[in-house]
Amino acid sequence: MKQHYFFSQPHQPFFVLGFINSIIFMLVFMLSYKGVLSLEISSVMFHSYSLIYLFFTPALFAFLFTTFPRFLSQQPIEKDVYLKIFGLFLTGSLIFLLGSFISTFVYKLGMIISFVAFVLSVKVLYGIHKSSDMPNKHDTYWILVGFIFGIGAYSLFIIEQFVHVGVEVAIYAYLFIVGFSVAQRMIPFFSHCIVNKNKTFMRNIVLLISLHIVLEIITNNLSFIADIILAIIIAKELIRWKLPFPNPNPMLSILHIALFWVPVSFFISFISKIISFFNDNYFLALDIHILMLGFLFTVLIGFGTRVTLGHSGNQMYADKFTKYLFVFTQVVILIRIVTSIVAALGWNYMVLFDISVTVWIAMFMLWAIRFFKVLIFGARLY
Repeated sequence: MKQHYFFSQPHQPFFVLGFINSIIFMLVFMLSYKGVLSLEISSVMFHSYSLIYLFFTPALFAFLFTTFPRFLSQQPIEKDVYLKIFGLFLTGSLIFLLGSFISTFVYKLGMIISFVAFVLSVKVLYGIHKSSDMPNKHDTYWILVGFIFGIGAYSLFIIEQFVHVGVEVAIYAYLFIVGFSVAQRMIPFFSHCIVNKNKTFMRNIVLLISLHIVLEIITNNLSFIADIILAIIIAKELIRWKLPFPNPNPMLSILHIALFWVPVSFFISFISKIISFFNDNYFLALDIHILMLGFLFTVLIGFGTRVTLGHSGNQMYADKFTKYLFVFTQVVILIRIVTSIVAALGWNYMVLFDISVTVWIAMFMLWAIRFFKVLIFGARLY
């Protein structure tokens, strides 16, 4: 039935929830950061938690609940299972948002509900991984390793202790490891590139990410030592893949660009952190934002568009509007980089901050205008 289409595949409700959350929580963060709204939680904590676990996380599960069983030649996840998890994420998001204005108890209740959804989601993926007889489960193993880091970081957010450590673990050991594990499997496949996998590559990346986190815990900005190594190793690996870039297909180009942002982001992180380490310049968390925006945000828009079109019977085609959306993703990233540079120079960055948040919100609103009718109603675009 038409009215039930929205729940017919797991990626549909999870993408819609994640993208709506990205708009609402960013708007609230901007207003609280500027002192317009008063929250019961610090604006930085609100910003970090909401985007990590209420935007990026549902968006990742939107993709993985669809593709993870296929990776391992297993049956699709049952509707009752993913709808229960979706309901918990939706409830947790609403209670967290409401509680942020009311009391610590209420917003923590929302966090705990979403934590249950998160753990159940990981349990579902682990069950699929464990039951599969596939001889090569290398990629799904590292995806699950990333999620285990995510559970640990989530616990630190709930107890609100060592939140700085929680952010580092959640960004680098959870979101980056999960996102990059998926990307290094799927993007060469989509690009029709035969790549002989380096079986030690992901292990080395996880070890270096762990070193990054340890160094950052020891002293702020000391992680530049690990970042330059990560930039070099990942750049060499991407060059070895020989991706067909530039590619005439925008659906592939946006994914390639997302991958190329990874070594670039670690190199820029190296530069900004070594400057901060010796001169105390504050780059407004440039290292985290360039990795999350340059890589994860870009790859999610690319994957999200591809999955939305491909699983709705639409032609896998990027029209002019979609091409402009892909270009707009890079505008969002560049404005955020400029904002950090201005902050590091000691200048007033609030106007640029407002612009960076506005273009982020505009990006997701435009994507929603174009693709929500596909996700919710199964509309045909072409």
